[in-house]
Amino acid sequence: MRYLEITVPKGRRQAVIEILEAEGVDYVVSDETSERGYTAVIRFPLPTRAVEPVLDRLAEAEIDGARVVVIDAEAVISRDFDDLLERYSHGGTGERTSRQVLRTKADELTPAFSTYVAMLVISAVVATAGLLSDSPAIVVGSMVIAPLVGPALAANVGIVTADDHLRTTGFRYQLVGIVIVIGASTVLALLARLAGLEPAGVDIVIVAELEERVSPNLLSLAVALGAGVAGILSLTRGFSEAIVGVMIAAALIPPASAVGITVAWGMDGAAIGAFILVVVNVLSINAAALVTLWIAGYRPQGLFEVSPTRRPTITYAAVFGVALLVLAAPLAGITLLEIRTTQLKSTAEEEVLTAVDGSGYHAGEDSVEVVLNDDYPIRSVDRIVVTVTGRDPGPQPALGDRIYENISAHVSGPLVVEVRYIVAESHGNRTGQRMVVHTTGADP
Repeated sequence: MRYLEITVPKGRRQAVIEILEAEGVDYVVSDETSERGYTAVIRFPLPTRAVEPVLDRLAEAEIDGARVVVIDAEAVISRDFDDLLERYSHGGTGERTSRQVLRTKADELTPAFSTYVAMLVISAVVATAGLLSDSPAIVVGSMVIAPLVGPALAANVGIVTADDHLRTTGFRYQLVGIVIVIGASTVLALLARLAGLEPAGVDIVIVAELEERVSPNLLSLAVALGAGVAGILSLTRGFSEAIVGVMIAAALIPPASAVGITVAWGMDGAAIGAFILVVVNVLSINAAALVTLWIAGYRPQGLFEVSPTRRPTITYAAVFGVALLVLAAPLAGITLLEIRTTQLKSTAEEEVLTAVDGSGYHAGEDSVEVVLNDDYPIRSVDRIVVTVTGRDPGPQPALGDRIYENISAHVSGPLVVEVRYIVAESHGNRTGQRMVVHTTGADP
């Protein structure tokens, strides 16, 4: 429920009262004696879903110069209000925030610029530390403190309500925010590298938390699209914006930090992959938010505004859509590679079991590994590693050739198969193992 207060300019008092009476609104009128060009102050409660249509009807009264205040109401005890509530409770799905209140909420979610920068720097530092240490808990912590929900939602609320200031502020904050996170992450990663703190040697992208951000697939879009839709629903339906803010930050902070880390390590391909993910996620969040707002019925028409045009919204939606299609192509390539890798692994496991039958060696679970090269972001199969175990004194070239022939029958193009023999040996009362590697195929 909402409680509205309208300060009515001189000459428009009766027009406003007639509209409220036609709507069945229970109102109170007080004379305005401040001699500032106003004639009355009218106060009345409304169901949340009635705010927008009532204010739209008041717009027809041409009350230019009026001041409208909308606040939350805890309870309203009135028979007239109950009738109004019953009338506006039919149709639709739940309460929807009015356009007028929506703009105010979106603006309030955008923090002061200095606070915004400080929180993003802290978030970038935490995210970078989490990625370098391969700690999901720390990475999640960086998402909680990132103030990204406001700018992401404000930009699109500004588009559909024709608020140029809100739209410009939202897009500017998003752009500046991404630059800040990448810059802060690069600096911290450089310091970590110079100090010798990098995990697992120089090949930094073997860290699980980092690898999934430098070679993203199409599933990454689901997080960003879901974040955009959930963000708008939280704004328009009264859900917790804080929880949705974590989801939006999840789509932006870790990938942006991954860009900084890979730049610090001089890994251009990996940095490009992470940056593509950042851009795609930004576009996805904004596109999903814009479409959700439009579907929800928000249009650039307000209490003191001229009739709207759909052109700006359609233009932005088209730009977001085309850019997403172009940038999603690398993600589609990575997704196809992952599907192919899974299929190849399954096929190779079956062929290895067939090849080792009767050889004295056997292949256990996870005996086949498909190894990709380091050409980020779109990688390819580098080799297939097969591990077999037995008690024979050494490798069997014929077995390795048979494994290679069986697997290569399902692969077009060059293929390298590396067979690792785990040989069990007995020395007195002690039993040990040694590994012998045999590589077959093209360009071993």
